Amino acid sequence: MKTFAEKMKLFQENPVVNWHEHVWFNDRMELDEGLLDGLMEDAELTFTDRIVCSLPILAQTVTPEEFRHCNDTLALALKKYPQKLKGFAFVNPGYRRETEYEVRRCIEDLGMIGVKLYYQYRIDDPVMRDLIETCIRLDVPILMHASKLNYHPEEQPFVSNGPHFAAAAKEYPEATLIMAHISGGGDWEWSLKAIADFPNVYTDMSGSVCDDGLMEKTVRLLGAGRVLFGTDGSYSACVGKIIGADITDEEKTTILNNPNFVRYLSK
Repeated sequence: MKTFAEKMKLFQENPVVNWHEHVWFNDRMELDEGLLDGLMEDAELTFTDRIVCSLPILAQTVTPEEFRHCNDTLALALKKYPQKLKGFAFVNPGYRRETEYEVRRCIEDLGMIGVKLYYQYRIDDPVMRDLIETCIRLDVPILMHASKLNYHPEEQPFVSNGPHFAAAAKEYPEATLIMAHISGGGDWEWSLKAIADFPNVYTDMSGSVCDDGLMEKTVRLLGAGRVLFGTDGSYSACVGKIIGADITDEEKTTILNNPNFVRYLSK
């Protein structure tokens, strides 16, 4: 039986990229540097080389002024830890013109490498088309909050799940879509089955759910090359899910530094 230190050599001896984390505001709507520094401590303890962060607003309505402030605040974090952090721009695609401008500003001027969406619209809503096409032109991925809610679905009426991602992937096979936190809650098996046949839809294994067989079934249905390491606020749980999964070491190292996403880190 391996000790925990021996199991963590998987992280210590291989590149590790965390594709789903966040920085947050403090009470003054400024960058919470204490939480940011804590995230960097987590990264050091777990031998994480790079972390991709965003700063979303968890609300149904988000204005252009609000999402620009989110991205300006995220940019401060990227400047503080330029060797460790990369950023995903947060936008509300309902504001089409403002979203187009903001995504370009974040990618071209602020050095971000993708887009983060929450649940303002589903991924297959027609309002998303302009944004998806912009991301295709800029060659950046879209990471979107997702869940198949079994309880209280009215709390997130426009949240995306597997069939929504499948529909968007069918319309835009050249887009790179990440269905966030497969272990973030809800019926993850429903969503996995829906996206299995769409190779441009990936998932990250972040989230606090630690169901037996979750990692194994995700890799079996999608392949390790469509799974990203992520934590989304559950760092220790997600490290445990990797080292405890009954999958091969090769599959684990693929998830920890997915070769399909390495090129985005150099943008």
